[in-house]
Amino acid sequence: MNAQPCFSVIICSVNAWNFAQASQCYERLLAGWPHEIIGIHDAPSLAEGYNRGMARSRGDILVFSHDDILILDPDFAAKISERLRTRAILGFAGTSRLTGPAWYGSGYPHLHGVVARRDKTCFRLGIYGVSEWPVIGNIQAIDGRCMIATREAAQATGFDAVTFDSFFLCDLDFSFAACRAGFRLGVCCDIPFFHGSGDNHDQHQRQKYAGRFLAKYAELEETPPERAVREPEGRFALFQNHRAVLAAWQPDVLKRAGIAMGRRNPVS
Repeated sequence: MNAQPCFSVIICSVNAWNFAQASQCYERLLAGWPHEIIGIHDAPSLAEGYNRGMARSRGDILVFSHDDILILDPDFAAKISERLRTRAILGFAGTSRLTGPAWYGSGYPHLHGVVARRDKTCFRLGIYGVSEWPVIGNIQAIDGRCMIATREAAQATGFDAVTFDSFFLCDLDFSFAACRAGFRLGVCCDIPFFHGSGDNHDQHQRQKYAGRFLAKYAELEETPPERAVREPEGRFALFQNHRAVLAAWQPDVLKRAGIAMGRRNPVS
């Protein structure tokens, strides 16, 4: 990878305001770095949109992003560029033991990462596990809100637009398939990552594609499809504004929260 690689940000979005906000975020993060932002606004499925965006892209590093995220780290590009020298795919939350059609299905102590979300009246900081800093390794699958991959890993894996012909689980399939192919995955804990919305998708459809996921990966059948709709298990804290969240986004604070999770959920 070159000293200053090119980033290609691929966003599937039908919401003009969200797309503009996400684009502004990435323009700020990648200022001074070669980059492009590719918007796909008519995708019949997330997998088809990501594949089409990847075919149009020219970057060394591909960012597959939802349109309602916010990343607050001026060193984002430098950190990602350096870490992808030894890893193939990075995310902000994930699991070291995938057991079914949800990255969080295995529960503690296999969940890793930190993600903030803006609720109606506050900011919610979700701490799933910070066993290493700044990057957690030995990850099998990552949360799909933002996945960052080398071009080699992305093209070798691709998105399964046949099995996942909607907007469900193609991202989980992508990261797990890459892991199974021998690519190294990691979860970044030191990059403040905000997700704008909760999960409001049709649960019947989610269960439908959870069944497809289990049919594709029969060895994961210890987690039934209905468990794919539950909330991730983690330690949560509420803050009045994003500045308070950033103040708490420190390794000692996050690690202490992880230790508290261990005491609450002793390993049998």
